[in-house]
Amino acid sequence: MRRDHRKRTPAVTALLLILGAALILRGGPAAAAGDAGSIWGADYFPNIPLVTHEGKPVRFFDDLIKGKVVAINFIYTSCPDVCPLETAMLREVQEILGDQVGRDVFMYSITIDPERDTPEVLKKYAEKFEVGPGWLFLTGKKDDITLLRKKLGLYSEAKGGDKLEAHSVSGIMGNQSTGRWMRMSPFENPHVMATQLGTWLPNYKKPGRKEQDYANAPEVRTISKGESLFRTRCAACHTIGAKDSVKPALLAYIEEESDRMERQRHPAEHRH
Repeated sequence: MRRDHRKRTPAVTALLLILGAALILRGGPAAAAGDAGSIWGADYFPNIPLVTHEGKPVRFFDDLIKGKVVAINFIYTSCPDVCPLETAMLREVQEILGDQVGRDVFMYSITIDPERDTPEVLKKYAEKFEVGPGWLFLTGKKDDITLLRKKLGLYSEAKGGDKLEAHSVSGIMGNQSTGRWMRMSPFENPHVMATQLGTWLPNYKKPGRKEQDYANAPEVRTISKGESLFRTRCAACHTIGAKDSVKPALLAYIEEESDRMERQRHPAEHRH
């Protein structure tokens, strides 16, 4: 005899009614997203004081991330390799997002070498990379910044993890309102990161273009190892076949590297 699956026992019916009432009282999925934002809110993030590269004092939670979609990374301006690459890549992300940065998305680069990286030093660093509005470079007290790195999961607890050259090269992006956070790599494709920041994390508030349809999508081709290497390691600074063979970010890096070599040759002249 075939069982009628449409019939429910009284216990199942009661359970469904309870769950339905709970969703109504909590506001359903929307409230769940709000709960996530509350969990990852003022009680979790340290509201440490920081100073922008423009000399303005701010608080991390209240002024920088509360209710916002953000991208955060940690750098130091004397870094000889990964930090300039990461800054160059984020500069390209900012260019892709355009005026969304400073309106829908906010970018923050926080130094892990606050004794050296004063607001004045950070301002020069930002100018070298030609960063636009909506992207702040920040400094503060070392202990406060270390606490923040730990809270964001971007601090290495291994022996020697407190050294500048051993810092995590990953950053983090998220939407504080919804509680959605994800790590970001300095070797990520800038177009992918721009989509994550400008479309995914704001819950697709920005409407897509009409021509963006799966039916019109081009065939995905297999790229060579050389092209993959160029895209992940070189494309933030170099171009191939374009009019400008060197991007402004690379020029900033060259200038930064020249300054570093000059300090090594004449250390006495550059002591603070």
